[in-house]
Order: sequence, then C-alpha cells, then structure tokens
Amino acid sequence: MTQTTFSATLSVTNPTTGESVGDVPLYNETTTREVFQRARQAQKRWAQVPVNERKKIFLRYHNLVLERQDQLMDTIQEENGKNRRSSFEEVLENAITARHYAYAAGRLLKTQRAKGALPILTKTEVEHSPVGVVGIIAPWNYPLTLSMSDAIPAILAGNTVVLKPDSTTPMTALLGAELLREAGLPEDVLNVVPGPGSKVGQTIVAECDYLMFTGSTATGKTLAAQAGERLIGFSGELGGKNPLIVTADANPKSIVRGVRDACFSNSGQLCISIERIYVHENVASEFISEFSQAVNSMVIAADNSWDTDMGSLISSEHTDSVAEFVDDAVSKGATVLAGGKRLTDLGDAFYAPTVLGDVPESARLFHEEVFGPVVRIEVIRSHEEAIEKANDTGYGLNASIFGPSKTARAIASQLEAGTVNINEGYAAGWASLDAPMGGWKQSGVGRRHGDGGLLKFTEARTIADQRLITIAGPESMGSEKWNGLLTVALKVARDYLR
Repeated sequence: MTQTTFSATLSVTNPTTGESVGDVPLYNETTTREVFQRARQAQKRWAQVPVNERKKIFLRYHNLVLERQDQLMDTIQEENGKNRRSSFEEVLENAITARHYAYAAGRLLKTQRAKGALPILTKTEVEHSPVGVVGIIAPWNYPLTLSMSDAIPAILAGNTVVLKPDSTTPMTALLGAELLREAGLPEDVLNVVPGPGSKVGQTIVAECDYLMFTGSTATGKTLAAQAGERLIGFSGELGGKNPLIVTADANPKSIVRGVRDACFSNSGQLCISIERIYVHENVASEFISEFSQAVNSMVIAADNSWDTDMGSLISSEHTDSVAEFVDDAVSKGATVLAGGKRLTDLGDAFYAPTVLGDVPESARLFHEEVFGPVVRIEVIRSHEEAIEKANDTGYGLNASIFGPSKTARAIASQLEAGTVNINEGYAAGWASLDAPMGGWKQSGVGRRHGDGGLLKFTEARTIADQRLITIAGPESMGSEKWNGLLTVALKVARDYLR
C-alpha cells in the first residue's frame, strides 16, 4: 500500500492554556486526491464485505469507545477546552450511534419487496447500493460526535469516507479512526485528512460522491451549490437561533437546572443550544430570579473535574466575537442579569455564562446566532405569543419547552423546528437515534439519525420483473380490448390495491 508523504504538519493548541498539545499531518490538494484514489479502490472491496461482518466491527468499536473513554475525553478537552461532562456526552453519543446503526444496517440494506405494477404479474424489489466515497467536513465544537457519528452510517452502508476535521480539533477524529482500525476496519475505509478548507475541503467537494457538512449556514449554502453543480447528494446541519418556552404552569425551581444545561452545555457552542428564552408572565419573576442565581453560581474552570459546569470557548478570537455581541446589546439598552464579562483570570478563551434581559431588536444577538454562552430572556403574555416569537426567525433547528407535558405537547407541534424537546434542552431529541434530526428553513437540508441517516448514503435501485404478460397486454388481444379490460379491473379493485 502506498503511503502519503507529508512536507508539513499542523500544530494543535489547547485553548485553555495556549500551549501546543501535538502536531498532525497537514494535507493539501495533492495528498487529499491521493487519499481519494485509495478510498475508491478500498470501497470496491469494502462493499463486498457482508453487512453482518461490518456490524461486528462497529459493535467492537462501541465497546472500545466505552473502554477508552478517558483517553477520548482527555483528547477532546485538550484540543477543544470543553468541560468533562460535555466531553462524556460525545463518548456516549458515539457509542450509541455505533450500536444503533450496527443493528439497523442489515434491515435497512436488505432487498425490499414493493408493490408491482400489476398484482402477481409484476415482481418489484428495491435495493440500496453505496454511493461510493462520502466526503465529511466536520466542525470543531463536537470533534468526535460530528465526525465519527456521521462516518459510522456511511461506512456501514458500504461506502468509504474521507473526513476533514476542523483544523483546531483534528486529534479527536484521528483517535476515533484509530479505534475503528483496532476494531477491525480495513485500511483506507476511513481516511482523516486535516488541513485548510480552502485546499482540503474544496478537494473533498470536487472528488466525493456525497457531501456531509456541519457548520454555518453561509458556508452550507456555498457547499450545497457546489454539490448541486456536480449533481451529488448533500446533507447539511447548519445554524440555529433556538428558542425555549417556559409555560404558564411551569414550576420555576424544578426546571432551572434543565434550562441552564440547555443554554450553557459545551460552553454554548452547540448548534442546538438555546439562545432565546420566552417565559410566561405568570412565572417570569420567580424563574428569572432562580435562573440568574443558578447561572451566577456555575463553576467555570480549565480542568477534568466532573463538578466543573463549563470550560473555555474554542479560542480567544471566538471569545472576542461573543464579547462583541454582548457589548453591542448592552450598549443598546440590554440588562445583564448574569455574567456579561470575560474571565481573564482563567485565560483568554473564557467567558462567563451570560443572561440578558430587555434586549432591543436593534441588537445583533436579537436575531443572529452567537454560538456561545449567551442567552436572552423575554417575558410573554400568552403561549400563542411565545409560539409566534419562537417561529419568528429564519432558522429552525431545535426548540425546547419546559412545563407540564400536556401543556408543552400542545405547543410542540406548532413550532417550526426539526427537533422539539420537552423538559430537556436538546439531548432527548438528539439521542433518539431512531428518529430523524435536522433543520427547517435556513438551518439545513437532509437529516442525520433515523433510517434516513444511513439510507441517504445509498442509491436506490428498483428492479421490476414482469412475468407471463407484458404491461402492453398479450399479442392475441387488441390494444383497445386490453385497455378496456384493465380499466374494468382497476375500477373493481380500487379499494383492494392499496
């Protein structure tokens, strides 16, 4: 097997300390194309591996992820800066994704019978074949989940994968690929190619047979257009400005912890994180007081303690962006109820979890995604007003409702979002792997999870076997007589051919 030679490396920095944590190979256009050549050759071999053998590999991977969780969490924290609990979310999600699709693949890829054109006379079957080489461009905020958990169903479907992790967090994806090789995945089936988007990312777009992207709406639109030019499949989970509704009959004290996690897990750097809270006036005073106190008491640190509530942001530059959003809102009249400042004593990439009230529409964060530990609160007079305001956005990724299930369920079906969580921020919807997850409006196209999360990486092939009599009818019967017979048959059988 030909090995790629590298002339440069990429240095990875710990955002909490600013120190280097290691170097990884740096790919460019040429080396990425070489990877695609090997991936195409490997895909032909991999597609011939029985689905049950693929299943065994991913069940072994499931076990390895759980057994090596400390190593995975250490790596995630070193290059991302998130707290330990948020790192464990990635480990847990990756394991259950491997388990889910390992068991689902056989059912999903099995040849299925379909209703034929003419009962008995037409035997119709549907097959699903792999698309070829899947390209994945993954972000930095969930370096294990949003790389490996998209690769898992693609590979189980019989494809090979070329995966570009974000340049700030490549080591987690490389470790995940290493665990898959230990589990028995053949060489060149999963290929991790760190490097800049302008070179590596664009080469993936030009070479792959299907493109999976997680990131900003602006970049997603560009990549979708490029995929459209090539007429290849594209799936993208993009931005969000996710709302949370606190109902009129909610118990403020009992929901504060859940609402806090909905806003500040992963330091708020989560596409499905809550950035807007609409609280009914009946419970607003108590909720705002309890919630602000809970946020002010959060433990922020750069360590591996399970008691730490929030770690750093991804970089000092991103922290600058978050601070600019907050400063802009405050300068236009917003009230700081909690946080609202950098935590420079901890490091350049730390920002206090922040709650804002009285945010005017002229403030940027009123409409734009902050992608950080900042949430604004607005008091509403009715659930109808809350629904209207929640839907008043170009995004539609995730939403949340806190209150009694009966009340919340009546609201949920009126929200324009791909997932709606009741008495949870995001985890319940995300971890329901048997159900689709994705965005409405500007929040994306396609879905991950559910049956479609694997089948999107396949091409459907319909095979119709016409027997005994052709669709045009027997030669011994004239066309007019045959058509008349078919017409009578269809009228008689209308209620039975369903």
